[in-house]
Parts: sequence; structure tokens; C-alpha cells
Amino acid sequence: MRPRPLVVFDRLDVLEWQLCQRVTHLTLYRPWRLTLQTASKLGDWPVWVLLIAAQPWLQPNGAWRIMQYSAIALFAVAIYKLVKTRMCRERPFITYLGGVHCGEPARDKYSFPSGHTMHAVMFSVLVAAHTPWLLPIVIPLSLLIAVSRVGLGLHYVSDVIAGAAMGYGFALLSLYWMG
Repeated sequence: MRPRPLVVFDRLDVLEWQLCQRVTHLTLYRPWRLTLQTASKLGDWPVWVLLIAAQPWLQPNGAWRIMQYSAIALFAVAIYKLVKTRMCRERPFITYLGGVHCGEPARDKYSFPSGHTMHAVMFSVLVAAHTPWLLPIVIPLSLLIAVSRVGLGLHYVSDVIAGAAMGYGFALLSLYWMG
């Protein structure tokens, strides 16, 4: 039996598909596509693992921050995977085969929410709280990661918004629990 997405996703898909179609056609321009692909690859994990690993050099209580950032990242991934496998919203390039260009292979077929955006926002908030001098680097990168997910045809805008909201919530939870 095939999992059924929520009815709200059917309505959102119809509202968002034209925007997705327009945005993904911009990836026909090679420099823009390469920029989005690079941002997406960085958002897979390397930039966040580097940020976690660099904590001892970035602040006096770096060992504690490694634990904090790792714990919230693992917790966020667990909740994210639970939500993603229960919601079953197909990616735009799957739902609108041929209408929405896919600029990068997807790991799975489900779109909601955007895990890349969730982590980008979560770590941006943590950076703002602990090492704000890194924000001029982290904020543009996070925005580019979020844009890349729609631009590459992997997510709808609402997936990115939901991922951002989750990331913000996880960051606040981490700050509340662990400072």
C-alpha cells in the first residue's frame, strides 16, 4: 500500500508548482546551477560538521559546544526523519515530471520538510547566540542553501519554510536546555 500525502499538500502543490517550474528553469544557466549544487552539497553535512569540530578554536567552552551542537543535530535529524516519512509529500520534480527541472539527484522521493534548510537555520541561530562574528559567513550560506533546495527542484517553497521553522525551534530548544 502506497503512503498517501496529506490533502493540504495536494492544494499546496498546485499553488507552488508554477513558481517551482520558473525557479528551476534558471538552473539551465550553468554558473547558477553550479552555485546551487555547491551550496546544496555544503548543506549536506560538511559545513556543519566543520562548524561543530571548530568549536574549541572558536570559543573558550568549545568542548561543551561540540556536545551541544552534536546533540541537537542528532535530535533534529531523528525528528526530521520521523516527520518526513509520515508526511510523504513527493518532490516537485517527481510530481510534475518534465515540468519541474531536477538539477541534482535526490536521496529519496519525499520533499517535506527541507532538512538542509532546517540545519542551516538551526546552526545560524546557534552561531548568532555563541559566535555572532561568524554571521556574515553563515547567513549568506544558509540563505543560499535554502534557495538551492527550491532552485534544484528538490523542494517546494513551503518545504523550505517548514524546515526553517523546525530549525529555528530546535535551536531555541538547544539554547533553552544547554545555553
